Amino acid sequence: MIHGEMQAYALTLDKFLDHAAKWTPRGQVVTAREDGGLDRIGYDGLRRRSRRVTAVLLDLGVEMGDQVATLAWNTQAHVETWYAIMGMGAVCHTLNPRLTEAQLASMLARSGARILIVSADLVPVARGIAARTPSVQHILAIDAPGDTAAAPPILLLDDLIERTTEDVTWGEFPETAPCGLCFTSGTTGDPKGVSYNHRSSFLHTLRQLQADVMGISAVDSVLMVVPMFHANAWGLPFAAPAVGAKLVLPGRGLDGASLARLINAEAVTVAVGIATVWLGLIEHLDATGGETPTLKRIIVGGAPLSPALMERIETRLGVTVQMSWGMTELSPLGTCASPHDPKRSALVSGRPAIGVDLLLTDADGHPLPEQRGVEGHLRVRGSAVIERYFGETASATDDDGWFATGDLASIDADGNLAITGRAKDLIKSGGEWINPAEIEAVISEHPSVSLAAVIGRPDPKWGERPLLVVETRGTERVNNDDLLAILRGRVAPWWIPDAVIRLDRMPLASTGKIDKMRLRAEHGGC
Repeated sequence: MIHGEMQAYALTLDKFLDHAAKWTPRGQVVTAREDGGLDRIGYDGLRRRSRRVTAVLLDLGVEMGDQVATLAWNTQAHVETWYAIMGMGAVCHTLNPRLTEAQLASMLARSGARILIVSADLVPVARGIAARTPSVQHILAIDAPGDTAAAPPILLLDDLIERTTEDVTWGEFPETAPCGLCFTSGTTGDPKGVSYNHRSSFLHTLRQLQADVMGISAVDSVLMVVPMFHANAWGLPFAAPAVGAKLVLPGRGLDGASLARLINAEAVTVAVGIATVWLGLIEHLDATGGETPTLKRIIVGGAPLSPALMERIETRLGVTVQMSWGMTELSPLGTCASPHDPKRSALVSGRPAIGVDLLLTDADGHPLPEQRGVEGHLRVRGSAVIERYFGETASATDDDGWFATGDLASIDADGNLAITGRAKDLIKSGGEWINPAEIEAVISEHPSVSLAAVIGRPDPKWGERPLLVVETRGTERVNNDDLLAILRGRVAPWWIPDAVIRLDRMPLASTGKIDKMRLRAEHGGC
């Protein structure tokens, strides 16, 4: 018997932009400029320009499998370079502009990228990186207002695009070919590189678009605040064109006033980013009496959100907040709260969609006999989960394919995941463990507290004791005793911190999370 057969159709990322250009011609990418203006282009025009960027890269000697680095903000030109690099079968190595030149040079040296594509305002940084990295042969500037970035050895990508054509080939490579490289933040140790491939990112996109996950559609206007250098911008540069949604890019303008103006100008319906960004938006609106009436949903990830802040966001903006959890190693989405779930909470990050599985283990990696209603060490596996770090031969998973996330977590009866802390953050006091995340969640409920962090510091009697660090809201002040009093009856008495330190500004890591490594170095006495 001869069985039927389905067509071979490689799951490569260029197909998202091809699809958008052909079937959703009204879809747009809109970018906020530094001067307050807006640039906009349809997906068909974006595709044409991206293919011209591919031609430029081919002329510069880029071949399939080569790494091409980007050091840029969320703009149309950056999206164009993503599709240009990935579409030809090269690898887009995103770099975080908030890291030091030494850190960035180290990552570039490890990836071996010969071409660095950089936002014009970051050209001085790019020069510094190139001076430390002999492998970099060309620096291409994007979003340049004129010829200010053109001094040798800088090339203006727009000038090169004008001299070429879009007669290039995309997608003629296996779906398992690598497409992206992103290094972890390195706030707790040396950064590690995570390689994405076309198949994993394609499947990640399909999972992300499900109705109970991000569920965006062609009628949505999506504000992508999450940076493109942070774990594939949570997959949004693929998800938006996949359905023809408007993709709104803020450039460098992440302050409350800029975001409010952009949301209203482009009738944004869905906004995606970390909690501190939305706090800034609310504070601006409170100060000016402004509103954002078109905004319907905000998807939050990257760091925990206090119940009080979630309630404040939903009440002030009239939106639904969806919590999510993920990691660079997960491409990055692991779980997301459904917008339709009446039990949504800041304390849970939703269920995994098809393609992701979760497991709770003990500290030695043995599965817990009961997986619901208990706390354990979280492991994950799936179609877009890391198997091995870039440049390493050893597997990053156990023998059964589970990747240890380093998170402590619980799963409720409905399958919702709650991240209860980081294993590395636990404080051992008198031989017993204290979980800082539980203390931080309670303290963050206080209306005067904007951000809270708990770290351990050495103690001659108990080994370690917790120290509370807070950033208060505006000019508001609260007595230390009153602040700690809200913990009584909510946590064990011996969990209550011995001291409180107040900061005008909480230090944030390059990904927007509270930088506990810096807090320990400056205030932990270790």
